[in-house]
Amino acid sequence: MFKFGTVTKREKSEILQEIIKLYREKRLSKDEIEKLSSDYVDKQEEHYRCCIYKEKAIAEQKIKLGLGCSAAEDEFELKNIMGYKQIVHIVSAACDSCPINRFTVTEACRGCIEHKCMDVCPANAMVRVNGRAYINQSLCRECGLCKTACPYNAISEVLRPCKASCPTAALSIESKQRKAIINEEECINCGQCVTACPFGAISDKSCIIAILEKLEEKSGKNIYAVVAPAIGSQVEEGVTMGKLKSALRQVGFHDVLEASYGADMVTAVESREFAERIGRGDKFMTTSCCPAFVNYIEKEFPELKANISSTVSPMMATAKLIKKMDENATVVFIGPCIAKKNEIKKDSLRGITDYVMTFEELSALLNAYGIDPADCEDEQVSEGSVFGRNFAAGGGVSGAIAQYVEEAGLEVQFKPIKVAGINEVKKALTMAKVGKLEGNFIEGMMCEGGCIGGPANICALNKARVNLKKFNQNSKIQSISENSESGVLEGVHMHVE
Repeated sequence: MFKFGTVTKREKSEILQEIIKLYREKRLSKDEIEKLSSDYVDKQEEHYRCCIYKEKAIAEQKIKLGLGCSAAEDEFELKNIMGYKQIVHIVSAACDSCPINRFTVTEACRGCIEHKCMDVCPANAMVRVNGRAYINQSLCRECGLCKTACPYNAISEVLRPCKASCPTAALSIESKQRKAIINEEECINCGQCVTACPFGAISDKSCIIAILEKLEEKSGKNIYAVVAPAIGSQVEEGVTMGKLKSALRQVGFHDVLEASYGADMVTAVESREFAERIGRGDKFMTTSCCPAFVNYIEKEFPELKANISSTVSPMMATAKLIKKMDENATVVFIGPCIAKKNEIKKDSLRGITDYVMTFEELSALLNAYGIDPADCEDEQVSEGSVFGRNFAAGGGVSGAIAQYVEEAGLEVQFKPIKVAGINEVKKALTMAKVGKLEGNFIEGMMCEGGCIGGPANICALNKARVNLKKFNQNSKIQSISENSESGVLEGVHMHVE
């Protein structure tokens, strides 16, 4: 079905699977939930932490996140995450309190007579011991001046992976126990720290039970699934969108659509918006499909907010199309992105897409129901074009717009800057800020490789790239206009309010 790239991803999915089973068996009571951590750990053939008690403490906190609580809360209870801004949380029991000193003098130190490292240290933390430089870590301010001054590059710098990955410096280290902590005011819920932590000590809240409750409601409302283009990078060979649709319909979804179908609509609208903006004298425009990228601009480069495309994301576009056809629809987006859980809460977008489920949660759902998409019937599905499906990878949006500009005969020069990952994104936005951007369009993805490198994916990026290429080779629709010019956009407002 789905093959997990890491132990921590498998653990997370298995715990969610157990929660779903309890719900299906009508046993999701406080007593049963409190027993679940022990029951889960006792069933495991392998243990990876120092003792079984730590394993159970970690499982307990991950169960709370699966219920929509924060890991630090005392009570086991279901919560609707729509009422909370913060999605990413520390699983403190799993945090290794990494004993990492940022700067350390290595064996390359020559014991210089000039002591350049000592001269520049503002905290007098650099001293000589047996003729060699030594850093008193209790005094060190981690300014890095000693590393810069050393002529032999003998001072190494190592950051905790979670802290190094955070694009907004929202993650810091608590001084006494050295546990990671998140400043919620600075956090953009991008999930980079989730990917970076090798101990599975950072995770996202789930709304899987709220989705199951909707699926079981007898209100007459139809529940639709919108599946992200990155799905092609995660499924095994032979699993088609039609088979996945069949699997989700067995769970209770009324219909399943590809978000790549909405991506074709977004391409058409965003291309024309780009041509209009450049025509009126704007220097550049950025994409809007990656919510973490948009959040990052709003937080770190507020002067560039006006340059963000006003076109909604493919997720929102597809949801709008569904609700045009079925006013009472409930829409669940399924993808690799944690930030999407935050996007649907924005005041300007609230109520379009109702819930977000990650690929990790999808695997738990299908496993709990005992459904393997590979064994399901291959149903008809509203497909996106190969260009819409390529939104999943870095460069895919630019490729689609370049294609549509040609298809539609738009008279505009399209010079894209394609960036994926925080370092590339920061560099491009900095160049744009100072007026030195070499192009007129920034395609920004916060995850390395694009959505196929998202924090809630199941398999590793290198494998995801290969999978996506194979999956998209079977795309039947080779023209964006075949979908975008079909008339379905009539009466649908495709811009952020």
